[in-house]
Amino acid sequence: MLARAATTPGALRGCPPVAAARCRRLGGAVPAVPSAPRPFNQVPGEWRAGWLNLYRFWQEGGPSQLHLIMARKFRQFGPIYREKLGVYESVNIISPGDAATLFQAEGALPERFSVPPWVAYRDFRNKPYGVLLKTGEAWRSDRLMLNKEVLAPEVVPGFVPLLSQVGEDFVRRARAQAQQSGRDCWTADFSHELFRFALESVCHVLYGERLGLLQDFVQPEAQRFIEAVTRMFHTTAPMLYLPPALLRRLNTRTWRDHVQAWDAIFCQADKCIQNVYRDLRLRRKSTQEYMGILCNLILRDKLPLDDIRASVTEMMAGGVDTTSMTLQWAMFELARSPGVQEQLRAEVLAAKREAGGDREKMLKSTRLLKAAIKETLRLHPVAVTLQRYITHEVILQDYRIPAKTLVQVGLYAMGRDAAVFPKPEQFRPQRWLAAGPKPFQGLSFGFGPRQCLGRRIAELEMQLFLMHILENFKIETMRAVEIGTKFDLILIPDKPIQLTLRPLECQA
Repeated sequence: MLARAATTPGALRGCPPVAAARCRRLGGAVPAVPSAPRPFNQVPGEWRAGWLNLYRFWQEGGPSQLHLIMARKFRQFGPIYREKLGVYESVNIISPGDAATLFQAEGALPERFSVPPWVAYRDFRNKPYGVLLKTGEAWRSDRLMLNKEVLAPEVVPGFVPLLSQVGEDFVRRARAQAQQSGRDCWTADFSHELFRFALESVCHVLYGERLGLLQDFVQPEAQRFIEAVTRMFHTTAPMLYLPPALLRRLNTRTWRDHVQAWDAIFCQADKCIQNVYRDLRLRRKSTQEYMGILCNLILRDKLPLDDIRASVTEMMAGGVDTTSMTLQWAMFELARSPGVQEQLRAEVLAAKREAGGDREKMLKSTRLLKAAIKETLRLHPVAVTLQRYITHEVILQDYRIPAKTLVQVGLYAMGRDAAVFPKPEQFRPQRWLAAGPKPFQGLSFGFGPRQCLGRRIAELEMQLFLMHILENFKIETMRAVEIGTKFDLILIPDKPIQLTLRPLECQA
């Protein structure tokens, strides 16, 4: 067990009755006897020698072991600890109740960790920030406009046919590969295939066009983009703890590779944007057809083009590795849990019969499928932490945490905490369907106005993909193989995952 019970008595001491009632709803608990909170300098942890801590951190495995190091420190210090690595200082929490308190203190203009190397690149190339990196009123105005095209309930159904088309193409590719194998199955490390699927999907929604990534031959420029996104993530991680300005001044290999990666990403995005402009000029597409998020933003003419370009590029770059990796983990867990896989297949096939194959209707009746994705993200969260800078002092676990402090929710550690999730090592999607509230336990896409902008796209993409796979294939793997994780800005397997897709009609 990583920590104490999920409730947070210390977070709520001294709450007035109305606030206390709200805190109870958010997962906290009000103590019977109030006591004076302890000062910030008594928060347990290692925060007095930042550079020495950073040295020890690298000795323990550095960024690649970040999630495991955090889990160990929660076991060592309890449900809250303070840490300083180099120049970066944070308070880390694991309790859902403390997470509730944190998000009450995020303010009207929430601010999270800004990913310094991404900011440094944009400053170096004099490129505008997208909504991911903006703060203050500039962030709010852009975000409100983007929400209307990306998160609003009325626009989401327009994504379904575009994403479903890509899923159907993946099924055709998988069937062809199984037939060519001579074994009536397709066995592979699917990481590259899923990456191509995810990039094809997100570009279809963002730009309304296909890149042709599910063909046997991938265009060189598309392959360069795939490699650039991987390199961008890989070079970001080490620059989270060392000032990017220093690495730039020293002209290190990491900095050079990071710049080249972002250059390639922006180059690919520019080509897609130019294609959208071309289609708008020539009016090749029917005005009744959904033409993608970028096209709608341009037609609305509410945001400067540079701001649109920056935000759409960030969504394209950030929406590939994240969904492809989650799908790989989901397939792995379903392969290891054949009973759960069969339950999901039965649910999907029943929904298909009832909806007459209408994907949008099917999505409304596949609760276990959605729960399986949440369970995958609990065990294998894309992000290790979720961060906010608090706007005013809060009390967490009986400690006073001052305003402007960076507070991080340990998502990986919380997902493995038996106090929050009984039998956390088990893949049990049904836990998300059980009666009763589960406040602040499923935070994989963030929370509040600063939650992941591409959340709806990612959820639909993963749900539709698994629908298509479960309708057509049995997913298998070698059960005796154990796969660990490592941190490379997102959590990835520590070795290749071999999976098999076997057409249902070919089962013995």
